[in-house]
Amino acid sequence: MNSVRIIGGQWRRRVLKFPDSEGLRPTPDRVRETLFNWLGQELDGWHCLDLFAGSGALGFEAASRGAARVVMIEQAPRVLAALHENARLIGAESALEIRRGDAIQYLASTKAKFDLIFLDPPYKKGWIPRLEPLLPGALNEDGALYVEAEHEIEVLAGWRTVRHGKAGEVHFHLMKREVV
Repeated sequence: MNSVRIIGGQWRRRVLKFPDSEGLRPTPDRVRETLFNWLGQELDGWHCLDLFAGSGALGFEAASRGAARVVMIEQAPRVLAALHENARLIGAESALEIRRGDAIQYLASTKAKFDLIFLDPPYKKGWIPRLEPLLPGALNEDGALYVEAEHEIEVLAGWRTVRHGKAGEVHFHLMKREVV
């Protein structure tokens, strides 16, 4: 089993364990620390969506920092089981909604609106262009989009990059809607 730790909030220093799975790359501590510095340390009352939950690092971090609701979508059964087990171990079941599913199907069918969407899909599989047209329907007007990709992204589906960083091969972006 692999592991990643929660770096802030009520479950700070708790370790999440997860199995190997194709395309699963947990967001490194340094990148998460930068992201939550950009967002503000507390997400009290926020509604967050983690479309490719994987290790759960981003979703658990958001819940640990006070998000009112965190929906985590994961398709791989073993990874999904680990997410449920981690939620149980740290007592986070009530803060998280963990679902087995496909990111495209979830976005196409949800009526929910989110303040923050985490978009960290497996690389080189064409996920971002396929999800792009569905993102506006799930994000509040003043919401933010966090994207990890193997390349820099300047504009996506009416959002523009307001903050960008690079750690190793990972480009990470905080995006906001373009003002018309």
